[in-house]
Amino acid sequence: MNAVSSFSSTGYGNSVVRTARDAEYDIFSRVTRMLRQATERGHGPDMIAAVDKNNQLWTILASDLADPGNALPDEVRAGLLSLAGFSLRHGHQALAGKVSLAPLIDINMAMMRGLRQEAVA
Repeated sequence: MNAVSSFSSTGYGNSVVRTARDAEYDIFSRVTRMLRQATERGHGPDMIAAVDKNNQLWTILASDLADPGNALPDEVRAGLLSLAGFSLRHGHQALAGKVSLAPLIDINMAMMRGLRQEAVA
């Protein structure tokens, strides 16, 4: 866990404890925001940077999921590894101008809902 200090209007406030889940949510949020902004701006440097960050995120997740010490159930790990593979392939196709970023955004949003323990529709 990461301890992050919060600030109040009178100076330093109480410490806020962030969980690993909070950190994962935050990075998915930042990368998804980059993907959305890249969608608005079209193919170019912003899209390349956004897809690169998304690929980095999913590569790190896949590496963690493939680790024998990962405590997630096998079925969950397999499903997330499948999503990682799809996200990486789709990202490369998006860079080639063959597909849109929408599926990557949708997958990341579903991951964010899961991290917040919301029901996925």
